[in-house]
Amino acid sequence: MPKHDRVMALNNILSFFLPKDRIFFSLFEQTATNVAHMGAKFKEFVFEADPAIRFQISKEIEDYEHKNDEVTHQIFQELGRNFITPFDREDIHYLATAMDDVADYIHASCKKMQFHGVDPNDKGIQNMAEIICQGATEVSKAIMQLRELKRPEKIMESIVRINSLENHADNVFDVSIQELFETENDFKNLIRRREVYTVMEVATDKCEDVANVIETIIVKYA
Repeated sequence: MPKHDRVMALNNILSFFLPKDRIFFSLFEQTATNVAHMGAKFKEFVFEADPAIRFQISKEIEDYEHKNDEVTHQIFQELGRNFITPFDREDIHYLATAMDDVADYIHASCKKMQFHGVDPNDKGIQNMAEIICQGATEVSKAIMQLRELKRPEKIMESIVRINSLENHADNVFDVSIQELFETENDFKNLIRRREVYTVMEVATDKCEDVANVIETIIVKYA
């Protein structure tokens, strides 16, 4: 049996034995792990000078994105078959979608650079990659503590950090775009790099979306 099929079979067996309202915590923790790995790999990608190694890292990021798609699909399946959930069904749906968006935009940031041949050895790109990595880490921390919803202090610490990181990303984006227009004379290059900056900035927005959904859940249930 291929590795992918073995993993899916194991997940299905695990979901059968878990209490029905606890399945969602387990699945969200898998998405948290995937997103944290993707953030770290993306930072590694941006700071890697060798294009061949960067290409290999990009394939690893793509693999994590596919894994995350599978887990997100499983969350939606569980929503369809379970009446007992740890919090509102719509909040579970919003959170799964928001987490999937973070993974999608980290992958898209990497893919855009590869597709356009943009050299990531750029202060703005590397600063944004640092923020994305930190944001993905804080998102993962917050998700991992959802089981302790009655003790939300640690979750709120991550939410505050995510919001702060998103504000920092906005500033880095603005300065980087300004510098790009001042220094880049090749119009095609300018468009390519601006597109990369834009997708990276959206990745930080998506981290904040996750924080907002979690904060809504805390307000309802903590």
